[in-house]
Amino acid sequence: MAEEKYLTKEGLEKIKKELVYLKSVKRKEISDRLAEALKLGDLSENAEYHEAKDDQGLNEAKVRELEEVMKNAVVISNGKGGKKCVEVGCTIKVNLNGQEKQFTIVGPSEANPVKGLISNESPIGQAFIGKKIGDLAEVEAPAGVIKYKIIEIS
Repeated sequence: MAEEKYLTKEGLEKIKKELVYLKSVKRKEISDRLAEALKLGDLSENAEYHEAKDDQGLNEAKVRELEEVMKNAVVISNGKGGKKCVEVGCTIKVNLNGQEKQFTIVGPSEANPVKGLISNESPIGQAFIGKKIGDLAEVEAPAGVIKYKIIEIS
C-alpha cells in the first residue's frame, strides 16, 4: 500500500495547478524546443536537442511524482478549536524560553519551517504529535534538548 501524503486543501490546489502547468505549458515548450533542435540536423552533436531531451525527462519525472502525491493525498482540515491533542492540520502555540511561537503541522510536501509550517515527519513535528495543552514537547538538537510547552491547539 502506498504511503499517505498529508496535504492542506491549499497545498492540494497548488499541486493541481503545477501539474496542469507541467502537462500543458511545459510539455508544449519542450516539444517545440525538440522540433527546432531536430531541424538543426546531426543529433549526435546537437546540444540543444540533448538539453531539451534532458528537460523532457525531468519534466516527466516531476509529473509522475506529483501524480503519485495526488493519488495518495489525504486532505487535512485546518479546523479551528476543539482539538484536544496535536495532530496533522493543527496550528499550535508554544512557549520556548519565554517566547511564544506558532507552528502549523503539515505533511512533508508543504513544510516550510521559515513560515512555521512543520512536517509531521520531522523531529519537531513528531515531538508535537499527540501532545496536549500544558505538555512539554522535547526535541533533541545538536545544542541539546529543546523544550516546547504547548499553550494552545487549534
